[in-house]
Amino acid sequence: MSTDEFRTAQAAASDPGARGPLFYLGAAALLLATSVDAIAVLGRHIGLPLLGSLELVQAAIVVASSTAIVFATLANRHAAARFLLDRSTPRLRRLLQQFARVLTLLFFLILASGQAWITHDLWDGHEDSELLHIPFAPLRLVSILAVLLAAGITLRRLLRQPKV
Repeated sequence: MSTDEFRTAQAAASDPGARGPLFYLGAAALLLATSVDAIAVLGRHIGLPLLGSLELVQAAIVVASSTAIVFATLANRHAAARFLLDRSTPRLRRLLQQFARVLTLLFFLILASGQAWITHDLWDGHEDSELLHIPFAPLRLVSILAVLLAAGITLRRLLRQPKV
């Protein structure tokens, strides 16, 4: 990531105007997961366990992690090992960055296709959680949508990059 890309990503991540409904949905899901877990731990200590707390936490984490993938992609802040890029020539650096974007795009597409395959195979099974009967299909759809959105963002960046 060049200095300009880093500044743009940093500005996008810190811009309060960039925090739309998706941001607040992810934040609410993370707060829900934290709250449910805290209540469950407290309940176990006082002898009033919260049945199904793990199922609620898992459902909330699917939503929170899905929004996190989209926001990390928007801000161009996925984990990266920079030791090779920092020691490369500018031309090689651009080439490696484009190659990394292609691999990232392929990863997102493979992940989405695998999730879609599982969702398709189990759609008629009407899977749900054991205690609270939370249906899994909508959670899988949220995850697929997030990964496809991240793939779209990555593809747009890949197509906008100058050719090496």
